[in-house]
Amino acid sequence: MPEATPPAAGPSRQTRSGSFATAQVQAGYVTGLAENTAVPSIHQSNGFEFSSLSEARDLFALRKDGNIYSRAANPTVLVFERRVAELEGGIGAAGVASGQAAVAVALLALAKQGEHIVAARQLYGGTVDLLQDTFADWGIEVTFVDQDDTAAWEAAVRPTTRALFAESISNPIAQVLDLGAVAAVARRAGVPLVIDNTVATPYLQRAKDFGADIVVHSATKFLGGHGTSLGGVVVDLGTFDFTADPGRWPQLTQTYPRVPDGSLVERFGEAGSPYIALVKTKYVHDLGPSLSAFNAFQLLQGLETLDLRMQRHTASALTVARFLESHPAVARVHHPGLDSSPWHANAQAYLPDGTSSVFAFDLHATGDADADFRLVEEVISRLRVVRLVANIGDARSLVAHPASMTHSHMSPAQLAEAYITPTTVRLSIGLEDPRDIVDDLCRALDGVSDVASDDAGAERQLAEAGSH
Repeated sequence: MPEATPPAAGPSRQTRSGSFATAQVQAGYVTGLAENTAVPSIHQSNGFEFSSLSEARDLFALRKDGNIYSRAANPTVLVFERRVAELEGGIGAAGVASGQAAVAVALLALAKQGEHIVAARQLYGGTVDLLQDTFADWGIEVTFVDQDDTAAWEAAVRPTTRALFAESISNPIAQVLDLGAVAAVARRAGVPLVIDNTVATPYLQRAKDFGADIVVHSATKFLGGHGTSLGGVVVDLGTFDFTADPGRWPQLTQTYPRVPDGSLVERFGEAGSPYIALVKTKYVHDLGPSLSAFNAFQLLQGLETLDLRMQRHTASALTVARFLESHPAVARVHHPGLDSSPWHANAQAYLPDGTSSVFAFDLHATGDADADFRLVEEVISRLRVVRLVANIGDARSLVAHPASMTHSHMSPAQLAEAYITPTTVRLSIGLEDPRDIVDDLCRALDGVSDVASDDAGAERQLAEAGSH
């Protein structure tokens, strides 16, 4: 029988480069052609063409550096990684899909089933969820300690401990970590100190200068700065020697199945980061929390103005904090730039270029949970400039109620240990005119003060009536 002919693919049309169908897929583009763009390009491609099968084989075996598939590496993402690594003084970085992913892969590359992490208990609520719930499911135990208690950090260390973890500035109370003291504990324990530097950013604090070994960021926040793009990044600061105790770090010092006849230290130890290679080739590759090229491009745009924005953010936040401290409706303000803050001395030591623009304040509590919630809700409902959004580090000023939003999964005891009360209100001060932010908060708080005064007057009248 004669061979069957394929069905016609529509009208037969020809172009200068061949058939219409082939031209619509391939015309006008030459693989590998360099374009001299002045800003990083968006390499919106899932895969990359190899010059030969031999090149593909070497790339997949990690014998050669290059682009394979955007789940693990992408040229636009690589620019973002290199830029953040430079700002943090690191030797390598891995861009991922979110800050939560950055924390997860950074710690998973250090601790496996049956091993242990010591973490500050003053952390973002989503991080607490990850460490106490999901890591427990995976057989990784986490001990939470008061970040200000150096002795507690020391006492929590075990032979199976593989990392210490904390935020340089905590979310939402803006506690400033005594980074040098915790770094000393990590050095004595022989484990890396991993710091979430999201709130401080490398502009306000380079954690490497105070003893950190690995930094993570939710790039969604200040690094991007505009509330448009999710992203995260892990940075190896190059300060921890995994070869000093090779038996403790077999994932880096022993033969790695994905590197033929060698370990990650042998392959990447001279000119690169074995740790970041592990993060990328195992945890990002296998779990897939990849940073998209488009989001990397937007985050790069944000990075270009990081110092200017942080100057405005922090200056405005201190102005707002000083106003709040003077308002009668406010019980206390948690801002390390204020003389009244328990962390003011740490802020002076660790944040010389400005303190936090993410901080919290407490309204006067009634002692009744429902009444306290309604009080906070009343204040937030009166705001017009400051927006109710579950984010920080945005160009816009944002407000949140940690107890019912970002930290709602924590127990009452955990909330108390993190200094979060039912009347705690978190602010992330944006780039608006600080006078407008203050006026907005003043209107909201004055209205609540008036209502509270009316309620108190009514209660006095009732009490007086009852006494006659």
